[in-house]
Amino acid sequence: MLANGRPIKVFSGNTSRHLAEDICRELGVELSNNSLSTFADGEICVWMEQTVRGRDCFVVESTCKPVNDNLMAMLINIDALRRASAGRITAVIPYFGYARQDRKAKGRDPITSKLVANMITAAGADRVLTMDLHAAQIQGFFDIPLDHLSGAPLFVDYYMDKFNPKTCDHDSIVAVSPDVGSVARTRNFAQKIHVDLAIVDKRRPKDNVCEVMNVIGDVEGKTCIMLDDIVDTAGSLCNAAKALVEVGGAKEVYACATHGVLSNRVNAETGEVTRAWERIENSVIKELVLLDTIPLPEDYAGTKIKQLSVAPIFARAISHIADETSISDCIFGAK
Repeated sequence: MLANGRPIKVFSGNTSRHLAEDICRELGVELSNNSLSTFADGEICVWMEQTVRGRDCFVVESTCKPVNDNLMAMLINIDALRRASAGRITAVIPYFGYARQDRKAKGRDPITSKLVANMITAAGADRVLTMDLHAAQIQGFFDIPLDHLSGAPLFVDYYMDKFNPKTCDHDSIVAVSPDVGSVARTRNFAQKIHVDLAIVDKRRPKDNVCEVMNVIGDVEGKTCIMLDDIVDTAGSLCNAAKALVEVGGAKEVYACATHGVLSNRVNAETGEVTRAWERIENSVIKELVLLDTIPLPEDYAGTKIKQLSVAPIFARAISHIADETSISDCIFGAK
């Protein structure tokens, strides 16, 4: 693939290498070589193994666990490209870490997502390509162009195929927002697959802890599809699914989310570790569909989690960026 008459260059960090390879296959290009290593003290070292002078370069890396290592690797990759006279540098961040710290929730809080946006700009990125930010307003934190992709079309296609309207009564299916903050996203999803909407009302007394309060909407005897952007420790998702069955009387519960962070939770008193994926396997959720913006944990040994590839969406967006054509069809599904 060419940009301004020259082949584009796609680079990757360590965590997103598999996704970067899939994106390159979609684009019909080879993944460019960069050497990532660490010094004895843990400092990250990057070296570009080929010329990038004047080229359109894309750095693919999700800032997921280990968050700070992946963030630094991305920043150093960008800096190396800038100092090697790359023509244009796009930071492709399938999962944007620190997005949950987008405002001051209490006195003397940092706004870390803005800080990270500043760091990416300062490193030398010319634009950012990402998917399903936890808070849409983070788009405004960047002083460079940002293209914000949506993973919802993948879920729409998946569930329209799984629950085909020709063979399945969609009156018996309801899309469920696991909290008030996800209502707009879930309403749009519900409209696309032609089902009703319900909401799980919850409160969060502290980070990574939630209490389900009520189920708003008719879910009795119905198949529920919960939609969220992030699954972290999976406590909120599993508790919401339990409430749908025990409080709302739902027949069965499916779930989907863009980013499967799937963190382990450690009990501060006992030191006991609860794996997020094990919590999902032991829950009432029949199936959890995630996008592959983040790799599954290396120790995953369950059967309930399925991943869908985002490579075609990102490849199409990268193609538009390289050709300097409208990216609206990637973002909004409009031609």
